[in-house]
Amino acid sequence: MKEKFYITTPIYYPSSKMTLGNAYTTIAGDVIARFNKKLGKDVFYLTGTDEHGSKISKAARQVGKSEKEYLDEIIEDTQSLWKMLHIEYDKFIRTTDDFHERTAQKVFTELYNRGYIYKGSYKGWYCLPCESFWTESQLVDGKCPDCGREVEFQEEEAYFFKLSQFGDKLIDLYTKNKEFLQPQSRVNEMVNNFIKPGLSDLCVSRTSVKWGIPVEFDPKHTIYVWIDALSNYISALGYGSENYQLYKKYWPADVHLIGKEIVRFHSIIWPAILMALDLPLPKRIFAHGWIMFGGDKLSKSKASDVKECVDPRVLVPLYSADAVRYMLCREIPFGSDGNYTSEAFLTRINADLSNNFGNLVSRTFSMVRKYFEGEIKQADEVTQDDEDFKSNVLSEVKNVLQYMEELDLTKAVTSIFEIFSLANAYIQKVQPFAVAKEENGRPRLQTIMKYLLETIRIGSSLVQPFLTESGEKVLNALGVNTDLFEDLDNFEGLKVGNKIGELAILFPRLDVKAELEKLQQYC
Repeated sequence: MKEKFYITTPIYYPSSKMTLGNAYTTIAGDVIARFNKKLGKDVFYLTGTDEHGSKISKAARQVGKSEKEYLDEIIEDTQSLWKMLHIEYDKFIRTTDDFHERTAQKVFTELYNRGYIYKGSYKGWYCLPCESFWTESQLVDGKCPDCGREVEFQEEEAYFFKLSQFGDKLIDLYTKNKEFLQPQSRVNEMVNNFIKPGLSDLCVSRTSVKWGIPVEFDPKHTIYVWIDALSNYISALGYGSENYQLYKKYWPADVHLIGKEIVRFHSIIWPAILMALDLPLPKRIFAHGWIMFGGDKLSKSKASDVKECVDPRVLVPLYSADAVRYMLCREIPFGSDGNYTSEAFLTRINADLSNNFGNLVSRTFSMVRKYFEGEIKQADEVTQDDEDFKSNVLSEVKNVLQYMEELDLTKAVTSIFEIFSLANAYIQKVQPFAVAKEENGRPRLQTIMKYLLETIRIGSSLVQPFLTESGEKVLNALGVNTDLFEDLDNFEGLKVGNKIGELAILFPRLDVKAELEKLQQYC
């Protein structure tokens, strides 16, 4: 039986202004999901949209549409963008889905029946764009600590979740399970900034918000976002319904992949809800950093202020989905903040994708065609240089697998490209062009070409979850499996006697200055 692997990304607030910042988490989740599929695991990848709340109603009214009409158009656009970026999910959940609404109601009711939810009156500061309540001490200069916008004081009847009861349990969780919340800096932040100062009970319903899921036993109340949105991770698997086979199969989640701005909700509120329900906790919550531009977070809300071209709908047609996916995974240290510039993006295409990867494949294939009519030959005369090269490549493969286990996408993809660098350095050292001119050089040349082709096979297989299109093209040209990792620990994965297929240039070299000028029209 295959090992199960359930990975989720947060459900997003629907918006037509999707930038690289919005795509980052979903691309990273797709890379992790694809990599684990290639390891032979039974993977379930969930993403989707958070569609309730006053912001949606306000936006729909502004364009003269009902909430559902407004949402349907945006969701269709979002899904087309994910397809453009080669993101393959197993389920796209919408919080307006009937099955989700039923599950959210059952979760709320069960928490109430267990004594963890009670009715009271809410008085506090509310950020409309973030749909977040804040205490006076949490405000920064009187504004929302997350987005920096104005907040307003609100008071209304509401139901509360007894979050204050879970502080010690959460600290115990973080202490005993070091993998639960990563990186470690997020644990320190949650403990020192939220738990030790004292958790307040959480407002989990609103009477002033009508666009949402009504509380089953008190319909004038609308279930607030924390129980509504967070319960999507189990509602998508059928929890609380008659069809809960997916829940039994995949829960608990192996990875909740999130942005650092929502760590509090996923590492404090969500596990507290699950504890109250006596449900298993997710195995790991990993919070990555932000894409930064000019020292600020790159998000849909600030896209109009950004002078760089950050629209994936522009970048993908011009430079490919592979280039965009690579840039985000390679340039942004996974788990930390990282800067994005168009110049760095274009430079990466030239240096890494065109020169290192693309040129290696192109000249190796050309040599195989020139010297052996495209036929894969058996390694014949092996020297110490060849053995050292092989050893270095296989050592780097182990690094890649370890980094992916740790969810360090940046180090993983850097190691993959180190494999390509090793191959390019190997060519420089063994000089196949000179060997080809030697009278008895053919046996030696067979070994060089075989070792290069095997390295390209291994590197292209490992890079395929990142570079979905170009990785698959290379593997198809080599005639090997594109679905699973095979023979990563040896140089025997290619069938001797087969011929390599035709392959166009993977990444044409760019004139960076000219491309930067071209991109100005989109800024």
